[in-house]
Amino acid sequence: MSLTNNRELSWLLFNDRVLQEAQDEMVPLLQRLRFLGISSNNQDEFIKVRVANVIRAAKLRTRKPIIFTGGYTPAELLKRINKKTIEAQNIFDKAYSEILVKMERHGIVLLNENELNDDQIMFCREYYANTISPRLVPLILRKSSEIPFLPDGRIYLAVKMLSTKKSLIRYAVLQIPVSDNCPRFIVLPSPPDRTEVIIMDDIIRLMIDEIFFMFNYDEISVHTFKIMRDAELTLDDDVSKSLVEKIEQGLNKRKFGQPIRLTYDKNMPEDLLRMLSVKLGLKNYGHLIPGGRYHQMKHLMKFPRVNREFEEKIQEPVFHPDIRQFSSILSVLRKKDIFLNYPYHSFGHFIDFLHEAAIDPKIVNIFITLYRTAEHSKVINALINAAKNGKKVTVLVELKARFDEEQNIYSSEVLQNSGVKVLHSPDMLKVHSKVVLVERREGAGLRGYGYIGTGNFNESTAKIYSDYGLFTTHPGIINDIRKVMLFLTDMHNHFYYDYLLVAPHSMRYEFEKLINNEIKNAKKEKKAFIYAKFNRLTDEKIISLLYDASSAGVDIRLVIRGACCLKPQVKGLSDNIRIISIVDKYLEHARMAIFCNGGAAKYYILSADWMSRNLDRRVEVGTPILDRKIKKNLMDIFMIQWNDCVKARDLSSMDFNKYVKCTETNTWENSRSQTRIYDYYKTLTNG
Repeated sequence: MSLTNNRELSWLLFNDRVLQEAQDEMVPLLQRLRFLGISSNNQDEFIKVRVANVIRAAKLRTRKPIIFTGGYTPAELLKRINKKTIEAQNIFDKAYSEILVKMERHGIVLLNENELNDDQIMFCREYYANTISPRLVPLILRKSSEIPFLPDGRIYLAVKMLSTKKSLIRYAVLQIPVSDNCPRFIVLPSPPDRTEVIIMDDIIRLMIDEIFFMFNYDEISVHTFKIMRDAELTLDDDVSKSLVEKIEQGLNKRKFGQPIRLTYDKNMPEDLLRMLSVKLGLKNYGHLIPGGRYHQMKHLMKFPRVNREFEEKIQEPVFHPDIRQFSSILSVLRKKDIFLNYPYHSFGHFIDFLHEAAIDPKIVNIFITLYRTAEHSKVINALINAAKNGKKVTVLVELKARFDEEQNIYSSEVLQNSGVKVLHSPDMLKVHSKVVLVERREGAGLRGYGYIGTGNFNESTAKIYSDYGLFTTHPGIINDIRKVMLFLTDMHNHFYYDYLLVAPHSMRYEFEKLINNEIKNAKKEKKAFIYAKFNRLTDEKIISLLYDASSAGVDIRLVIRGACCLKPQVKGLSDNIRIISIVDKYLEHARMAIFCNGGAAKYYILSADWMSRNLDRRVEVGTPILDRKIKKNLMDIFMIQWNDCVKARDLSSMDFNKYVKCTETNTWENSRSQTRIYDYYKTLTNG
């Protein structure tokens, strides 16, 4: 028996939990539809990144087979992944059909091209002529020539035209032109008591004869498909090129990445499927996945908001009790640390902090690391404002943030053109930390105001991602932040950190020391525990230490959202380790760890997961929580989540996502943790 779960299969189990939300009848109908969109988007990224890695490994000609976690060879793993993704697609299709039936009962109806009345047909024709047609480019396929390049991340219609008299067959491909100005789902003219919607694919099907009017045919059929390409970003090793140039060239290569999967309408004619697969170089059956009439269903995340009754109720974020509107945040920080928990707290507090720093005449320097930002970022606007006000603003923009590379290149140019000093990480190291340092002239020197967080400086995702952030002026922590900034400015510098956990320098060592300390205390029959919350747990060294801690009697409670390679509750191996995963309306993104430490518990929040890449190949920062009230706050939040019996799943089995059972003390009515956490902060704010 392998001592660890396979990372890829464990991740698929996480996406199954997202699908569970789409199946949960307690979730509002349109929110269930959006969970299907999230699941679809998750799986697409998984295939382009993780499955592509497995395929590359399978192609390596080595005498010794490559073994993945869980004891799988690449070929074995690929077979299991394909089986699991097909099973998940069947669950998806069933859930989608059930949701559509329930929506129709409530007057929200999705129509296809054969179900329209005359007014709706006229509307669709006009919509096609004005909005879709200018963006549509039909491509004719010929057996004797190569297929035109088809980018991934798009939806396509494969068309077969048959002329029975001349025994002539023509093939064509249409890319469905989805954009912000041309959405996938369009609200139709509807009766007063109904809202009727059509998907863009079906408007194109309605107009198919007009699109190919110049060809003579007796029969025409239209079938959806999508392509997945390898999303690996390969950087040129030419030292004469800047990182920006390498990223731009790498992005261009990614766009032309090798096809790794074709998902197609299972009713597609065999000859049409064969032509597509051969021309795309996907002859292996394992790369051809049958599906339904529609693909690329990530667009369900943007399904029109047609009825608030069937949406998740939006909870307005609360203001931190120590921060008053239109007052100085810096003056509060001079007296105490401030802990924020998004989206329960307003991300506006962070924006206000930057705005205050931008116009305070005594602020001299601002340093920040940016990994992902909003498209129209208030954070970047505040930094530009600071530079225009004469502050020295230094920003490290991580260009290698996967799928955000182009946005970050653009942000770098905007910042540089506004007088901001922009830094980038070297080729082989990602800066994933979420750190800010603001320096203010006070008395004879500079006083530092720091912020360390678990999530991106992104006001859009801060509304739906659960994250932590700490504002502090603690001299020791501020001094360590300065060391981090000096390291990021010149990575030949190496420092010893008194307070912060910093990867790749000291974080792994410090965590190993903390775990070993719990083992030592447990062996002395002292109270010993590790309570932690991460997005993923896949590092084999950490897992091995946690197994040792379990054997020593340490009480280990883990909340892991996604992939988890550790096997909990295995007799003789992990008897004292329990793991739950919470999937709910907010994405659980916060990372924290609490160690008993012989009764003087140590608390940390951090940007890293317990993964090898985070601990060894990224710049990550974690901070201790030193304020007594904030420590209590963090423990309260952890215990609220640990006692969730509405949205928590027990990860003691790799093959199931069983919900945690409620007990007499944690009844269903008061144990949905995201609701309880909101009420917790509301109570603190209202006193």
